[in-house]
Amino acid sequence: MKIVVIGHYARRRQAELLAAGLSAHLIMDETGLGALRAHRQALQWCAGQHDRCIVMEDDALPIASFLPMAGWWLDRFPEDLLSLYLGTGRPPQWQRTIAHMLRNADEMQLSYIALPQLLHGVCYSPPAGKVVALLAAMPMNRPADYAVGDAWRQVGRRAVIYPVRSLVDHDDGPSVEKHRDGQARTEVRRAWRLASLEDCA
Repeated sequence: MKIVVIGHYARRRQAELLAAGLSAHLIMDETGLGALRAHRQALQWCAGQHDRCIVMEDDALPIASFLPMAGWWLDRFPEDLLSLYLGTGRPPQWQRTIAHMLRNADEMQLSYIALPQLLHGVCYSPPAGKVVALLAAMPMNRPADYAVGDAWRQVGRRAVIYPVRSLVDHDDGPSVEKHRDGQARTEVRRAWRLASLEDCA
């Protein structure tokens, strides 16, 4: 398992500390070219690795047990696109669905839910054997998370797996991305729930 951190020049120190703490490769957006290009660069790096990789943005806040728990989830779903963050606030049109699915997961004692789209670029992991195809299928006119999700529907032809309890939280500071929809990100963007080691027992 390898990790690549995507950093923005405005959060350079934050990105460097995160990458150092996880022994991760760091890709910096030095000129503000945007998240989509940075995620493509990260996935291109992943395509050259022999191990499965995790892509993480610089505002991710990994839990203390992130590394062993991430390994556990990747072993459990070797052929799936995994999002290790499930967040509140954004995208707003998905929040009611997420709440409903989390309630159902609680009732059925499930540890994950499956959604048809990658909703967040904060922390995710594609199967190693699908990264090249994912890159080829990614549209260039979508936000980064949706671009990866759209490509996954073509390549993987299955839903995205979200642990009910996220392995990272989100440092909900000012956005550095110029969003295509022009909307300010004023909602609280934090993990719905956070995991502990007991969740892998």
